[in-house]
This record gives sequence, structure tokens and C-alpha cells, in this order.
Amino acid sequence: MGEKKKFKKRLMKAVKIALGSSAAIFLAKMLHLEYEISAGTIALLTIVTTKWETVKLSLYRLITLVIAIVLSGILFWHISNEWAAYGIFVFILVMISDTFGWGATISVNSVIGAHFLTRMDFSRQFIMNEVMLVVIGITLAVILNLFYDYETSKKELISYMRTTENRLQMLLGEMAAYLSNKDMQRDVWADIRELEEELKQFIIEACEYQDNTFASHPGYYIDYFEMRKQQCTILHNLHYEVKKIRNMPAQANIIAEYVLYMMDYVIEKNPPEPQLERLGQIFEDMKKQPLPKCREEFESRAILYHILMDLEEFLICKKRFVEGLNEKQKGIYWNEKS
Repeated sequence: MGEKKKFKKRLMKAVKIALGSSAAIFLAKMLHLEYEISAGTIALLTIVTTKWETVKLSLYRLITLVIAIVLSGILFWHISNEWAAYGIFVFILVMISDTFGWGATISVNSVIGAHFLTRMDFSRQFIMNEVMLVVIGITLAVILNLFYDYETSKKELISYMRTTENRLQMLLGEMAAYLSNKDMQRDVWADIRELEEELKQFIIEACEYQDNTFASHPGYYIDYFEMRKQQCTILHNLHYEVKKIRNMPAQANIIAEYVLYMMDYVIEKNPPEPQLERLGQIFEDMKKQPLPKCREEFESRAILYHILMDLEEFLICKKRFVEGLNEKQKGIYWNEKS
């Protein structure tokens, strides 16, 4: 991710938090709520990076709010020592929240508990005051996180897909050149590692895109980049095998030609079945080749066979990806435009 884009994300998050917090305090004041500043704090703590995270966190806050109110009523009335009462309150709250994976709600509910401990008021009016503080904070957080540049993010993901495909084609081309006894023009190890690091970031952005849309099929992009990451790992193994060959046997040219053929079909929309069929034919042809005449030739031929298996696994990764798509995702697979 470029520095400009990182800055834009940080700026957007800061703007959302500032607007949400100030607006929450303003609304709480307009409704004449006590501890109105807390509404701003709740909005700040609820605004996170994605829509779904905010929605889920808001729901958890409401559930644990009920627990916090009940605990406050039971503990603070029956334990006269304030610090002991609050310590037990926080202990139970943390245990319950962590058990259900709601740890992010602890901060807000500890503040609500402090309000009850300070006032020792468990009237219906004060309970509604605390509920309204939470509702205002989480509502503004949800509303603000609805503002997400969906189309731009989608275009960026598609651009990352094209970039990944081009890089994979380049790597395959380098390996085909080596199998043809040509010198590699680039540091393939470095190129593979760089692509792997980029794919990790692409997966993070695909996850963020998924959590920011209410559509039913955004997981397609995560699955796509996960598939490419697996293929990248396979290229690591393939390159390692290629570098072990000291003298290229004649059969290496057959594999080099196949790799050059396969390069054109790396892109997203090409189904891998035709390439797998052609690869199967090469396996059969290799079996018909004359037996190796020396140990070195035998070892080189064995490595070539491993390379063919790596290429097969490379294609099977894509086949699994295509077969795992649901009908909606298949529509993206066939119709998405770069």
C-alpha cells in the first residue's frame, strides 16, 4: 500500500472519529443527558475500520450493557467498600466479556459502572440515561462507517489481481528461459518473495473490503488472492528444483515450451482444465522417452518430473478455486472487467 493511500485512510478514520465523538456529545447535551462526554467516548471506541466490525461491536456493547447494569445493581448495593465493589464488578465483567470474545466492550461498560458507583442511582430514569449514552455513541459510529468508497476499493482489488497475474507470468517466463538454457535476467528468488509480501497486503485489503460491504459475495477477492499465494509458494518449490539441474536434458525444452504456453492462461478468467489435459499428455510422453543412460541424466530427469508435478499443483490450485465458487461468485469470475 502506498504512503498516500495509508495517509488517506488515517485521515478518513481521524475525521470519522472526530465527527462522531463531537456529534455524540452534542446530541447528548441536546437530550439533557448526564455524563454527556461519555457519549463521545463511546462513539470514539466504537468507530473501527470496517462496517461489519462496527455493527458487531455495537451489538456486543448493548448485550454487555445489560450485564453491566445488572452487576452494578447487585454489587454496589451490597458492598459498601467502593474500591472493592468496583474491583469485583470489573473482574466479573472482564471474565464474562473475554469468555464470549467481547473484550472490546469492557472499556465502555467500566465507564457505565463508574457512573452507577458515583451516583448510586438505579432509578429507571438514570438507567435510561446510561442506555441513551451508549445508543447515541454506537448509532453515530454505525452511521459514519457507512461512508466507504466501495467502488474505488473494488477497482483497486481488480488492479491488484492484474498486477499479480503479470508478475506470475513474468516468473514463469524466467523459469522457462532457464529450462531452455538461457540466463535468468532477474533475481527470481527476490521477485517471488516480493510478490508473496504484496499478496499478504492484498489479502488484508480484500478482507477490509469484505467487512465494509453488505453484499453477499465479497469473499471472492480473498479466495482469489489466497489461491495466488498458494501458487507463489509452489513457484518457490519449482524454482528450487530448476536450480538443482546441472545439465539440462533434452526433455527440458518440452517443459519450457509448456510453461510458455501456460503463461498465457494464468489470468483470472481462463479455466485450468485444458492446461491440465495438455500437461497430462506431457506426462504420458515423458514415460515413452528412452531411459537415462547415466546417473546424472537420471537425476536430471527425476527433477524434471518433480517440476511437472509442481506445475500440475500450480494448476490444481486454480481449479480448486474455480470449483469452490458459488453461483454469485462465478458471475464475478466470468464477468468482472479489469
